[in-house]
Amino acid sequence: MNEVSKFSLSVQDATQALQAASEKTAKTVLGETTKYNEAYTIFDKIMASFWERLPYFIIAVVVFILFWLLSKVFKFFIAKTLSNRTYTRQNLVLVLNRVGSSAIVFFGFLIAMVIAIPGFTPSQLVGALGIGSVAIGFAFKDIFQNMLSGILILLGEPFRIGDTIVVNNMEGKVEDIQVRATFLRSPDGRRVVIPNATVYTSAVIVNTAYMERRCDFSIGIGYDDDVQKAKKIILNILDRNQTILSQPSFSVNVSNLAEFSVKLAVTWWVNTQETSTSASISKVQEEVVQAFRCEKISIPYPVQEVKVYRGEPNLPNQD
Repeated sequence: MNEVSKFSLSVQDATQALQAASEKTAKTVLGETTKYNEAYTIFDKIMASFWERLPYFIIAVVVFILFWLLSKVFKFFIAKTLSNRTYTRQNLVLVLNRVGSSAIVFFGFLIAMVIAIPGFTPSQLVGALGIGSVAIGFAFKDIFQNMLSGILILLGEPFRIGDTIVVNNMEGKVEDIQVRATFLRSPDGRRVVIPNATVYTSAVIVNTAYMERRCDFSIGIGYDDDVQKAKKIILNILDRNQTILSQPSFSVNVSNLAEFSVKLAVTWWVNTQETSTSASISKVQEEVVQAFRCEKISIPYPVQEVKVYRGEPNLPNQD
């Protein structure tokens, strides 16, 4: 084989290899192009669907905002209509404001979802949230219990905002009654949050339910002192005090014959709008102590006799 033939064969081999590489490259490029084309087609469909649904999304947002504003108008209307009437209870206004406004916002949310999402129904939302299932029911048991207790407290109105109450040895002034919890301000300035279920199922002492409150304290006098004289002194002090009510009447009685003194129980009533129970008790006690000192009536205190044993005494020698 001459050199020309070898060269021709080499050229043919190179041409075939080049054609094979070109075909392979073309197939690869075509495959990649197909993939990008499919991705672009999907993206294009998504964007087309988005732009198609965009007006509905805007309408849904506008509808939700309108219902939210409607809830604010509802709160304002309830406050103006009911708060100015003397027979309307304050907690009833809170129930209508919070429960009613929440229902309006939730209803607006459902309408917005129906507008924004094709084929959406409220039953699908209920199914998606799992409302009615045993697991969700147990998980939200405490939440639902507190909400129901809060509504019953607001409707039953055992106490109002501004009252001072005691619940489970926790005392404070009621600052707010929400659907979930009751907020108190303790006497030392701390906030106490009590779940409504605890408030509803526990005994509640409302200190400010009535304006008339009873005050009392006990004082002891010596057995050698005149009991009737001491009682008369205390009665005169109570009678002169302008903040002490005449009805119910005040009283001073012997309550106990203790080891070191005769105990006198002193009771009277005050109007908490004029003075506090602590201030009234403090003032009466100060006047009683001063009057007893002037009248030479003793206020005894326990006295103990201490004997010190120093051992046997030294006896003189009898030898």
